[in-house]
Amino acid sequence: MIDPGDRLSLAEHGVVTRDLPQPPPLRVTPRTALFLDFDGTLVEIADHPDDVVVARALPMLIDALSRRLEGRLAIVSGRSLAALDALLGPVKVAMAGSHGGEFRPSGDDGVLALADPLPPDVVTELARFAKANGGLLVEPKPFSVAVHYRRHRHALEGLLTCAGEIATRRGLTVKHGKQVIELAMPGSDKGNAVARFMALAGFSGSVPLFLGDDMTDEDAFHAVAASGGDGVLVGAMRPTAARWRLEGVAAVHEWLASALEATPDA
Repeated sequence: MIDPGDRLSLAEHGVVTRDLPQPPPLRVTPRTALFLDFDGTLVEIADHPDDVVVARALPMLIDALSRRLEGRLAIVSGRSLAALDALLGPVKVAMAGSHGGEFRPSGDDGVLALADPLPPDVVTELARFAKANGGLLVEPKPFSVAVHYRRHRHALEGLLTCAGEIATRRGLTVKHGKQVIELAMPGSDKGNAVARFMALAGFSGSVPLFLGDDMTDEDAFHAVAASGGDGVLVGAMRPTAARWRLEGVAAVHEWLASALEATPDA
């Protein structure tokens, strides 16, 4: 447990500003549910989204954990489901992609849309800005569009202004992640995705944990807290609604793998 003096009240502030302890070992019980972000949590962030390296053992680890949890494991990512499938291969686990705009209740189910498709002209407008400002990487998704400024940090102020104007005109949400600005349709929200999973029969009544590294994961941290669970921040400390922290991707893999080595709890 955390000393009360080291944690601000979620009810009052919603964030923790002092450093957090490591989470206790993951216990696989009939009441455990696990939600995992992808970039920065399961894989290291790369300069280009296509350049991430998926550890050879990761798909097997995720699949094995999902089976031990009887399906109460879901990946909740800003990436599209198509991109996640291409990177992870045929792992049959529940997923929410595009920040929750795409929803797949289990590995054997079809994809449900939790948001309306992004209008193509939004991508066109951002692509025009990107081209005029040094060629920023524009990543269209079914329910959002991301603009990566990692190699063009000078363009951030203008990008924020451009994205904000588009969002106001079109009723979109602006998400600011690690070196990326994203415009998303209403309904594309990791917190909404977690809440939707928790309403399913397979997840209902469980105690959820969410692991994530970015500001876009804060909605999910609040969502699991509302269901009696907790968040685990991955990476450097920052203001957060999470309760615990792991140092990075390698620590996440070790923490997850240790649960498979332990004897299942009754």
